[in-house]
Amino acid sequence: MLKKNIEIRKAAKENGVFLWEIADKLGVSEPTLNRYLRKEMPDSLKAKFHSAIEQIRLEHEAEQAGE
Repeated sequence: MLKKNIEIRKAAKENGVFLWEIADKLGVSEPTLNRYLRKEMPDSLKAKFHSAIEQIRLEHEAEQAGE
């Protein structure tokens, strides 16, 4: 069975972003985020996920630069 929203999952993994971090950034619980991922999401929601992933990636880079 092919997982839904694979591009979201792949983007998170490639950018070193955990799903719980995306949930936190979007202001939802981790179980809610996992429910979103079970069914194909509309493009507007996917855009929010990609935006959150990018913001978290930048935060990670800033943290590493400050070490």
